[in-house]
Amino acid sequence: MDCAVFDLDGTLLDTLADIASACNTVLAWHGYPQHPLEAYRQMVGNGFDRLVERAVPQDRKPDAGALAALTLETRQYYASHIMEFTRPYPGMPEALATLKDRGFRLGALSNKPDEMTRELIASFFPGVFAQVRGAMPDVPLKPDPQALLAMYAALGATRKAYVGDSNVDMQTAKNAQAYPVGVAWGFRGPAELAEAGAAVVLDSPAELASLVIPVG
Repeated sequence: MDCAVFDLDGTLLDTLADIASACNTVLAWHGYPQHPLEAYRQMVGNGFDRLVERAVPQDRKPDAGALAALTLETRQYYASHIMEFTRPYPGMPEALATLKDRGFRLGALSNKPDEMTRELIASFFPGVFAQVRGAMPDVPLKPDPQALLAMYAALGATRKAYVGDSNVDMQTAKNAQAYPVGVAWGFRGPAELAEAGAAVVLDSPAELASLVIPVG
């Protein structure tokens, strides 16, 4: 069974504007400087805690308790504004439909909190993915392969790919002994993906429709 599991942010959906808006809003509330949209390309990818930690100026970093409270506030704001600017990348719904028609089983795995991941997938890709998982307290984040391996098992994978836009995603694929597929349209760009060991870097979602997972 051919199985392709996808990262969410920067791969399936362009979520950057909503993430940046949430962080900048809460930073401004607490008197911290805000960041330009492009700066958030390098802040995302390792979960919400690391996102907020990176957004706070290092010379004004609060103690652990205050940082946890700031993270919670940012998560709550983002959860209430999660789909203001977020959209699928052009051609993504059509590419996923073609993969399903070819017999692929599809999954989505993100370091975004699980409830947010499920909400976004249900809203933008209803009925497309057989398995959807986000960050959960008892499961390590990517690039640890635990969650991805569990998804492949549930999907009945014999040939498996993981598709993403960052070095974290390529490392996750390699850790799970899956075919690492990079996407150049995401947050990080092709140079990072190639350096991180992507077997192939796709330039547009339309190229996903002809994805072939090597045997072995």
